[in-house]
Amino acid sequence: MTIAYKTALITGASSGIGAAFAATLAAAGCDLILVARSANKLKAMAERLSQQYGRRVEVVAADLATAAPGAGLKKAVDALGLRVDLLINNAGFGTTGPFETLDPGREQQEILLNVGAVVDLSRSFLPPMLEAKRGAIVNVASMAAFQPLPFMAVYGATKAFVWSFSDALWGECRGRGVHVMAVCPGPVDTAFFEATGDSHLRDTVPKGSVVSAQLVVDEALAGLRRRNRLVIPGVLSKASSVFTRLAPRPWLTLAVGKFMKH
Repeated sequence: MTIAYKTALITGASSGIGAAFAATLAAAGCDLILVARSANKLKAMAERLSQQYGRRVEVVAADLATAAPGAGLKKAVDALGLRVDLLINNAGFGTTGPFETLDPGREQQEILLNVGAVVDLSRSFLPPMLEAKRGAIVNVASMAAFQPLPFMAVYGATKAFVWSFSDALWGECRGRGVHVMAVCPGPVDTAFFEATGDSHLRDTVPKGSVVSAQLVVDEALAGLRRRNRLVIPGVLSKASSVFTRLAPRPWLTLAVGKFMKH
């Protein structure tokens, strides 16, 4: 597989979907800028990918769950002498439990990373793409974007924002050389479940509905080549998304809440 973009910046690149994007894009001939908090892990990954695929792989260790992280990250990229023509906003996390019991500070961090960073990085890296009339932004949302998610209320709402924001940017950028696309995976076999702090969350997900991070990346990049505005990886997730978008919203919310509660 070849890729039409020269330099990709991937957030949340140290594991899961982000790491799969990094390896796949390096193999396709793309230089990389890997962004996450874990510098040592990123450096080891960068060295491995650079040696294996002969690409330039740079590392920027940064906590994106802060106010306006885009300017600092853009400055770091400019200092490397690179121009990003593929931005993959992948970093994010979820919290689970009754909303009133959750740590307010952690909820704010979730909003800053899942929503604020997506908006601010897009704002920082989109103008040069539009000026060059070439580039793409891929925002990793979730199937959670398609319905309210009781007991993961903030997570679901942030992903609904990402989907809506991506669609709006897609509309704004059409015909200007820059493509914007949302990716909405269902359950993915990553450390996401454990990172929520709920050790039983993975057990609630039907095993047949869980897909690999590599499948998500392969379908996302195929969708990017086709200039899709939305990609839903996996056959079961595609079918489920039709149901969730057509079902009466109050009924769906109560049914999902009952499932999540147990």
